[in-house]
Amino acid sequence: MIEKITLPNGVRILYEQVPSVRSCALGVWVESGSRHEPEELGGISHYIEHMLFKGTESRTAAQLATAFDAIGGQVNAFTTKENTCYYARVLDTHIQEAADLLCDMYFHSRFGRQETDLERGVILEEIGMYEDTPDDLVIERLSSAIYKGSSLGRPILGTRETLEKIQGDTLRDYCSSRYSAANTVVSVAGSFTMNDIDQIARRFEKMPGGEPLTAPQAVYQPSFTTKTKDIEQNHLCLAFPGIAAGSPDRYRMQVLSNILGGGMSSRLFQRVREQKGLCYTIYSFSSAHRDTGYFGVYTALGRSTEMQALELIGQEVRAFAQEGPTEEEVRRSVEQLKSSALMSLESMNSRMNANARGEFLYGHPLSAEDIIRGYDAVTRDGVHQLAQELFKLPNASFSAVGKVSSQEEYQAVIRAALC
Repeated sequence: MIEKITLPNGVRILYEQVPSVRSCALGVWVESGSRHEPEELGGISHYIEHMLFKGTESRTAAQLATAFDAIGGQVNAFTTKENTCYYARVLDTHIQEAADLLCDMYFHSRFGRQETDLERGVILEEIGMYEDTPDDLVIERLSSAIYKGSSLGRPILGTRETLEKIQGDTLRDYCSSRYSAANTVVSVAGSFTMNDIDQIARRFEKMPGGEPLTAPQAVYQPSFTTKTKDIEQNHLCLAFPGIAAGSPDRYRMQVLSNILGGGMSSRLFQRVREQKGLCYTIYSFSSAHRDTGYFGVYTALGRSTEMQALELIGQEVRAFAQEGPTEEEVRRSVEQLKSSALMSLESMNSRMNANARGEFLYGHPLSAEDIIRGYDAVTRDGVHQLAQELFKLPNASFSAVGKVSSQEEYQAVIRAALC
């Protein structure tokens, strides 16, 4: 059972005991991501994530690393458009040591000038790495175009121009203003005692309360973008409006995506790869945020076959909107997704992540029973109706990276396939 404590200052602590394991996953989450940033400070949330590992008032970066290694801990962090998370997975005998280290980072990071300058270089190299990863780049450019003019459309990593202006004092002040009790959720899953939870609560009860953050609204806008890059394959992504992360339609959307491009039995995999041999990789996905989202189909292939593949993708999308799925496809997809969701709960990190995300999106974590009920409620007609609402030519967006054709050529193929 997932339990929740809300401290007087507003910090929420979620905990789920799993007695059959010996490990514990502990995550400290803050509702502060790239979409909360002002334009001139683009990338600062991710910058702070890096800097929290670079030394505190009582420990150097090397001492932090050594301390985590000494308890056999797996520690990491990540920044998304809407959250930042610092987490550790340790044996249940080392929970308090892990909590002490994470709290030291969360409360007492130094943001020293030398470390700030060094880490800026590391992040610039990270940006360069993504620029050289076309499957990431094509989707990043799609998102930037769809949400152009909104903070949601800006890259999580920021840009060289914004990062060069960010100094240690800026990082410290921004962190102090955002990392407040009102925006903090602590999630614990695995083997632990109530004494462990009490001690964690005492660590967080002194945090300043603060005010919950709000992000500027973002709205999907149909967009086309292409980027020439001297690589062997062209990377393509066709997209349509999706749903918000907390939408009651999320189970229908996952079933829809799974049928179209979620696995080896999916329509797109069978038609484009297995029957025509046009690509190695093809899949569909749903990108969902608090208030908006989009549905995408990605593939990578040579220029000589890209138009044929794009035409087939458009035809499959149109057929799905017109005819809908079969009862067998829905049944099979529901079972696949339930199995995947429930098997992921065997990972303590997955439980910790899912519980925190549920708290942010719905005000409470979702239980395994909630997930099963959600999938079991999906019907063929419901999936068909959602496809009809989303898959319309005026709503289509497209992104291509590689030795690309003209935008007009892509538009003509998509128009012919969807009409």
